[in-house]
Parts: sequence; C-alpha cells; structure tokens
Amino acid sequence: MIEVLNNYLAQHKSINIPGMGTLYLERVPARTDFVNRQLLPPIFTYRFDKYFDAPDRDFFAYLANKKNIPDYEAIKLYNEFAFDLRAKVKNGQEAIWEGVGKFEKDENGEVFFEADGNLKELWPPVPAERVIRAHQDHAMLVGDRERTTNEMSAFLSENIYIEKASWWIYALILAALALSLIFFHFYRNNWRQESTGNQQSIPSTK
Repeated sequence: MIEVLNNYLAQHKSINIPGMGTLYLERVPARTDFVNRQLLPPIFTYRFDKYFDAPDRDFFAYLANKKNIPDYEAIKLYNEFAFDLRAKVKNGQEAIWEGVGKFEKDENGEVFFEADGNLKELWPPVPAERVIRAHQDHAMLVGDRERTTNEMSAFLSENIYIEKASWWIYALILAALALSLIFFHFYRNNWRQESTGNQQSIPSTK
C-alpha cells in the first residue's frame, strides 16, 4: 500500500493522516550557484502540518481503485495504517513511512516529522557559465519610459563628454577675476611703476 500512497502524494502534493496531520510535497525551484558555476536542480521536500488530518472522499476512491477493493475497505485499510503510525509515535518509537520519512515524538510530546534526505535531489547539478554580452542591445525601463541599452550608453557618454569639456570655462572665469584685481590695483595707484613693488624707504644706520 505504501507505493499507492506515495504515488497519490506525488500527484496531489498532499495526503492527510487521520489523528496526526497532513503531509505536503513542496517543490523548491532551481537555483544558480555562481561560486561553483553550476545550476542546481529543483528539489522536492516534505512538510508536515499537524492541524488538518481529515482525508477527503477522493482519496479513498483513489485508494479503492488502485487496490481494487470497495470504498469501505479502503477506508478501513488506511485507518489501520494511520493507527499503526500513531501507536508507534505514542510509544516513543520511530514511525517510518518508507520513501517519505519518519515521525517521532519530541520532549514535549509533540509529533514532528523528518523527511528522507535521500529523495530531496532528483537530478544532478549542471554546469552553468554566466555570459555577459557587453554590446548586446536590449530594452530597459528608465523612469516611466522604455529605452534601449545603446540609447542609454550614448546618453551617458554625451554627459561625460560635456562634463570634461567644460573645465576651460572655469579657467577663463578665474583668469578674468585675476585680471580685474590687477587692473584695480594699478588704477588705485595712478598707473605708476612704483605700485608694482614695496616702496618703503629704510634709513641708514651710519
């Protein structure tokens, strides 16, 4: 019966265990491992939820069909399976669900589930080299407008050129200020040559 239950869990992604809770099969998407230059495959992991434990009629119909037995016998068969799991956990034993994991009781008397680690990765990692196309043109959103990467590169290059080419404007402004100060200095001294140096006389000590 374990094989039938595992197939149901794989197809429907959850299965209820009367008196214990619900097992969920969850898929974790593929991930990129940049350090090792590989693409990790999607993995499947099991999660146990102890708050919902009532199987629906579709499950018993599935079990009855696969075992080729009446529905009431399928209900009895599965309830006996669930009772056996609960009894082992209650007595402090490991209740192993072959191919899925095991149930145990913790120090507080709560049931916890440990998934079978051998089934988490179904495919091996594959090599993945990151390709950077520096001159590949593609669309990108800038503010509320869509532009291409070539347009943005040209726009940024133009701004950089203008920034570098404008240094001489500041040099002209500084030169004009310096000439203005020199002109003002000569104007105050009536354009005399003596105004270009220190004209203070020092008396002789002889």
